[in-house]
Formats: sequence, C-alpha cells, structure tokens
Amino acid sequence: MRRMVLTLFSSFVIMMLLRVPIAISLSLATVFVLMQSDFNMNMVPQRMFSALDSFALMAIPGFVLAGVILARGGISKYLIEALRTWVGHLPGGLSVVTILACMVFAAISGSSPATAAAIGSIMIPAMVSAGYDKKYSMGLVAAAGTLGILIPPSIPLIIYGITAEESIGKLFMAGVIPGVLLGGVLIVSAIYYAKRNGYGSDAKSSGRERIKASIKALWGAFLPILILGSIYTGIATPTESAVIAVAYGLIVSVGIYREMGLKDIRPIMTETINITSMIFLIIAAASLFGLYLTNEQVPQTVGAWIAASDMNKWMFFLIVNILFFIMGTFLEAVSVILITLPILLPIIKHLGIDPIHFAIVMTVNMELAMITPPVGLNLFVVGGIAKEKLEVVVRGVIPFIILFIFVLAFFVIFPQLSLWLPNMMQ
Repeated sequence: MRRMVLTLFSSFVIMMLLRVPIAISLSLATVFVLMQSDFNMNMVPQRMFSALDSFALMAIPGFVLAGVILARGGISKYLIEALRTWVGHLPGGLSVVTILACMVFAAISGSSPATAAAIGSIMIPAMVSAGYDKKYSMGLVAAAGTLGILIPPSIPLIIYGITAEESIGKLFMAGVIPGVLLGGVLIVSAIYYAKRNGYGSDAKSSGRERIKASIKALWGAFLPILILGSIYTGIATPTESAVIAVAYGLIVSVGIYREMGLKDIRPIMTETINITSMIFLIIAAASLFGLYLTNEQVPQTVGAWIAASDMNKWMFFLIVNILFFIMGTFLEAVSVILITLPILLPIIKHLGIDPIHFAIVMTVNMELAMITPPVGLNLFVVGGIAKEKLEVVVRGVIPFIILFIFVLAFFVIFPQLSLWLPNMMQ
C-alpha cells in the first residue's frame, strides 16, 4: 500500500510541476494507480458523476452567478460610494472602505477571487490616486478579498459541509463572528498604517450626502440580509437562497440601477461557467482520489497512527496548520479540502475536536492559500487589475500573511468564537 500511495502523490506532484491543471493532475494520478490494481475501471466515470449529483452543490453556481451580477450590475459600485460617505473621513478612510466593501460583498458572493475582483477594480485605482502606496493597496485588496470564503455564504464551507456531512447552515453561522473579527483586525491595522504613513482622508460628508448615497445603496445592502435571513429562518435552503440572490440581483441591476442590459448576459454567463466548471471538475477528480484512499484504508491507517502516537489536539492543530500552509502554496482551496478532509475527519473525531470549529480553522488556512505564492488566486486577480507583476503583489501582501497567521492562532485557541452561534441554532 505504501508504494502505491507514494506513486499516487509523486505522480500528482510531477504533473503539477509540469503545469497540468489541478483537476487533470488529480484524476490522471488516481487512474494511473487504480489501473495497477484489480479495480473495475468502469466505476471511474460513474464515481465522478455521482460526486456531482448533489442538491447542495447547486448552490455554488448560484452564488458565483450572483457575485458576477453584483460586480457588473452597479451594486458593488453604489455600496462603495455609500461606505465612503460614512467612513471615508477616518484616517486611512479609503482602506477602511475597501475592507468594509469586501465584507459586504463577501456576504453575497461566497467567492474570494470574485470579491477581490469586484472591489479591487474600483478601489485600487482610487487608493493609488489618493496617494496610497500601490503595493499596500494591492496587498490590502488581496487580503480583504479572502473574506469572501469566510463570511457566509462560502463556497469552501459548502464543500466542507457536503464532504463532512455537516449542516451547511451551521457552518455558515460559524463563519460570522470569525469573519467580522478578521475584518475588524484588518480595519485596525489599516487605520494604524495610515496614521504611521500620513495618508490623508476624504472630507467629511454632510448628512444629506450620506442619506442620499445610503438610499441608493440600500437595494444592494439588503441582499446579504435576504440571503442569510432566508437560510437561518428556515425559509430557504442554501441552494434556494442562491437562486433568490440571482433573481434579486437581476431585478436590482436591470430594473432599478439600469446598469445591465442584454449585451452583458453573455460575458456574465461565460465568467460564471468558467468558475463553476473549474470547481466542479476538481470535485469530480477529488472524488476519485478519495475513492482510492478509502479502498486502501488510508484514513483508518493514519487515524490509527495518530492514536498510537498519543498526539494531543494542540500538536495536531500545529501539524495540520503547517500542512495546510504548505499545500496552499501550490493548490487552491477546494482541492486542499477535498484531498485532506477524508483523511483528517476520523482524526479530529478521535481527538474530540468539533468538526464545525475545524471547518473555520481550515477555511482561514484557505484564506492564507488565496494570498500565498505561487498559485494564490487573489494575487493573480489583483495583479491583473493593477497591471503589476506577481512579485510586486507578493511584497504588498506579506504583512497581511503574518497578520492572518496570528488571527488563525487566536481562532484555534478559542473555539467558542466559531461555535457560539451554531450552538444557538440547536
């Protein structure tokens, strides 16, 4: 078994180094080792299709489509304008606006790259024009954009819930306090950085300007309440709330803001299909990977080793966080979750770790993966918006990586930050 598992991982790494797409690398490596056993290869396509046969997975294209509509339909623009009238006069006002806008957009889209793209396309040029250092501006947007996968709804939390058979509603609720706390930490750091570097702020808006901008943005600001409220009150499932978000976004963008027409439908659908198909192909490929691990009883073997080694949960968290950080440098979030979770689930249950708490720890690690080179998706998104090389974006994001590591340790030590709201649902 050891030889076959080694063959599986080494062939996967080799194909990754050859720049073969992650989903293809994962599926080909698994098929290669399965062919060397007596496994019935007719099960391969059946397994891949059955992995996608889930009602909960339908929420992913829904939230992706909702995020694209909001970015193109003017909703994100009006939210930013309203936030600017309220907090733009603070030290580092534009950076505070950027973080708050990412938090609001995160509560709609469920996607980190979508959040970074929607907010960054507006705020990076605005911050640079106001005299902010370009590296800092790019790093801030890349880091704040990661809130898109922590603040609910969250695509990685949906994947986690399906894989671990946990309530997606409870997982969403678990991300609220950590997401708000992480956003608050970013805001405090932004104000401190602005004061230290002497960055200016906007003139304080009048009450009339604030009211006018807020009324204009009210339609978009109501959407997170609609999504999360429909889930937590039991009116709709996460999948149904995604459809509600799409319908509401279309009504507001086309009928109220009038910033989207028929010409926008094709690029919106193209972008949605590209993002969704990438995620679904990874899920299908990872299901094969999980099938092989299960057949070879790898999770049980690893679990038995952990039990025999008498490892406590703090040592486990340390090892797992290091593992996630390393994997995050060359894999994206969905791949890491689907590859590691089937192996880790028996261990966290053995150690008495709450799976919902572990989900938040894992998600914050995936946020780090979004901003760690060489394949952090947010780095490429921000680099494309600012027309800068990857290494320039990386220099801007390094301070935020360090900040995220400290916040991650805080969430590991205090599980009630993740568990208080889900426990209220019982």
